[in-house]
Amino acid sequence: MAEVGNGAAAPQEQPPQVKMQILGQFIRDLSFENIVAQKGTSGDVTPDVQVQVNLDGKKRPAEHQYEVITKFTVRSKNKGTEDVLFMMELDYGGIFHIEGVPEAQLHPFLMIECPRMLFPFVRRIVSDVTRDGGFPPLNLENVDFMAIYRQELARRADAQKSAEPESPASDPAPTEN
Repeated sequence: MAEVGNGAAAPQEQPPQVKMQILGQFIRDLSFENIVAQKGTSGDVTPDVQVQVNLDGKKRPAEHQYEVITKFTVRSKNKGTEDVLFMMELDYGGIFHIEGVPEAQLHPFLMIECPRMLFPFVRRIVSDVTRDGGFPPLNLENVDFMAIYRQELARRADAQKSAEPESPASDPAPTEN
């Protein structure tokens, strides 16, 4: 430890306190299609539900404000026939005031912590809409936003590797006769 002139240890600098506040939440887009009601179904129905999650975030013009959108696509198919029973798409957003997060950690914070804060509201909307659409309420399983973030980083790294051209050193040298 460094010593101050009187022999006392110098206080270590504390990292800034992280502050996060949800300023607003909103449904940007919502659609629900009850295919069973439109086309009907025959025989036994054994639903197979698939959920796809995408995330998007951006800085807003106001200082320390960010917008994060969670995009859920929910499809229910009949296991026996693969007929679609219903399909739901929900884009749910939040506006956040965030301070004290280092710049290098801001992107993961926006793509992991902010969606975690929005998820209980998304779960409730999905449950209510599926119930109101004539199906048993769908209670979404918890979503591991950290795993989604890591998968996206890996996907981008793979895409970048495949987009890079072969280095000239790997090409055989031309020969002259």
